[in-house]
Amino acid sequence: MYYFINDYNEIMHEKILDAITKNNMVQTKGYGDDKFCDEAKELIKKSFYCPNSDVFFFMAGTQTNLTIIDAMLTRSFEAVIAVDTAHINVHEGGAIEASGHKIMDCPNENGKLNPKYIEKIMEVNLKDDHMSLPKAVYISNSTELGSIYKLDELKAIWEMCKKYDLYLFLDGARLGSALCSDKNDIKKEVLAKYTDVFYIGGTKNGAPMGEAVVINNDALKKEFTRQMKCRGSISAKSKIIGISFAELFRDNLYFELAKYANDLAIKIYDKLKSKYKFYSEVESNQIFMQISNAQIEKLKQSFAVEVPYALDEKTSVIRIVTSWATDAKKVDELIELLLNM
Repeated sequence: MYYFINDYNEIMHEKILDAITKNNMVQTKGYGDDKFCDEAKELIKKSFYCPNSDVFFFMAGTQTNLTIIDAMLTRSFEAVIAVDTAHINVHEGGAIEASGHKIMDCPNENGKLNPKYIEKIMEVNLKDDHMSLPKAVYISNSTELGSIYKLDELKAIWEMCKKYDLYLFLDGARLGSALCSDKNDIKKEVLAKYTDVFYIGGTKNGAPMGEAVVINNDALKKEFTRQMKCRGSISAKSKIIGISFAELFRDNLYFELAKYANDLAIKIYDKLKSKYKFYSEVESNQIFMQISNAQIEKLKQSFAVEVPYALDEKTSVIRIVTSWATDAKKVDELIELLLNM
């Protein structure tokens, strides 16, 4: 059985493992106050051309989203806007709601947020002071459907956020895959310009764990370490994350790994597009393909895939995810099996 379920089936890239092993007995202070985290922060700020931003290291994605959104929504009646397929809306166990804040969801367009829905929500809620009031907008790049935002789309969302005094938060759990997409036109140096905060996913791109949060808005920087501690988001051994991100960004390994994953996904799409229908356009390392339930059962004898949607009684959508560690030979075997069904 070979897994195409997600992009974190393996633990970490060997260069990171070597670096952690090499520094295993090096003594430092805890909680991220160490030379490894300091180096990683500087490498990230240099890579994303954001010298005035603050960088913080988290252990996991849901924890990251919860802490950031809770920092943006300072009053209990404030809410966050997101599409209906957003990770915070469907895959985080009600974490945001448990913090006392509402998610105002709107229809997705191929997984993405159209800024017209921000305006519609604001027009309604500003008129009625008995309703929750949005203070932030959440998007992810790449999205839950594997699509990526174009620069004009990001700018339009940013401008709408500024119109209504909303924070814009970009979830980058798969940011590497988005930035390395053949369809991408967002240069990494503009992310800090068109977001208040974004994060760089390590868990899904070669690190053993960890996400690097980049805060660009000065208002959110203040006391953010206390915010993290309040949400249990600071690891005593944060240097593991620091070592990981230093390795990922020292020689552009982060982007090399993401491109490798994307290339394999595009290969699968190119080989199968003449035979199968695809639920969404393949732009990153996630593939959503329509297939019969009978074919799924046969496929699962050799490969593990996710089945997120049922289209009818006989047909479903499978999700195939490639990663930095995907065996290219297994990709060829997967393609051959699906072509011969």
